[in-house]
Amino acid sequence: MKPLIRKLCTLISTSLLVLATVAAPISVMAQERFVLISHAPDSDSWWNTIRNAVSEAGDAVNAKVEYRNPTTGDLADMARIVEQATASNPDGIIVSIADFDVLSGPIQNAVRRGIPVITINSGTHQQSEELGALLHIGQPEYDAGYGAGLQARMAGVSDFVCVNHYITNPASVERCQGYADGLGIPLDGRMIDTGDDPTEVQRRVEAYLRQNADVNGILALGPNSAHPTIRALESTRRTDDLHFATFDLSSEISDAIKSGTIAFAIDQQPYLQGYMPVIMLSLYSRYGIIPSNHMNSGPGFITADNIALVEKLAGEVR
Repeated sequence: MKPLIRKLCTLISTSLLVLATVAAPISVMAQERFVLISHAPDSDSWWNTIRNAVSEAGDAVNAKVEYRNPTTGDLADMARIVEQATASNPDGIIVSIADFDVLSGPIQNAVRRGIPVITINSGTHQQSEELGALLHIGQPEYDAGYGAGLQARMAGVSDFVCVNHYITNPASVERCQGYADGLGIPLDGRMIDTGDDPTEVQRRVEAYLRQNADVNGILALGPNSAHPTIRALESTRRTDDLHFATFDLSSEISDAIKSGTIAFAIDQQPYLQGYMPVIMLSLYSRYGIIPSNHMNSGPGFITADNIALVEKLAGEVR
């Protein structure tokens, strides 16, 4: 499946290249420098797939792509990294809108300086447009959470907890809120701020379940909260009587889907979020080509019925 994904990405970029009426060969063009800035701390392994995609896309178009992130996930640090990247005058910036209020000033400053910007992952199409970015590539977080809530409702979930390991990112709250609205249950008191330390996440999930015996649904927001939650359910012997869903995919989450511990994972295709903006910035830099529409990379739902199609790609292109 990996060759198919790359073939599709190559086909898209090649099709766009055909639109250029005058194009110099890539081999004779100056190498562009793009900077991708994420909100992820160093501990967030989910972003490794995006880093793989960025590297491969850079090789495909002969562009230098730098990956930068705040070591601890601090968004004030992220804003400073955007400012530093802008001051270095790159040929393009790729950035996640982890917090619109914190990042809008630095991102808009980059746009005013004439630096092309593409937003990815966190944020919405509307926010991307307001910032003056060329386009947004990502998953509508509220809609993804809402879809998960609808599925949980059909499965009989009547009370829930949302395990939020990155509550400082507003998009994480949108996921929990969408899930609650899909269930038709208020979010108040049902979202726990666990931080991303695995031991602390597990402890807080176990404590919540002990104090709220009626909970029969859990939503985790990614591997950093899903992995410790799996262990919490195992330690409390509740792997069989809870409807457990999570965002994103990993080998451990894949195993939990196959065993029945996790009902489904919400896939936003991180590989596309890393690969496509590099391709788009290259085309824009060289030929002035940019798609007129934003790109939704998710949500998709991975269940026991289709896990075999994607599990071997977890952590690499999915």
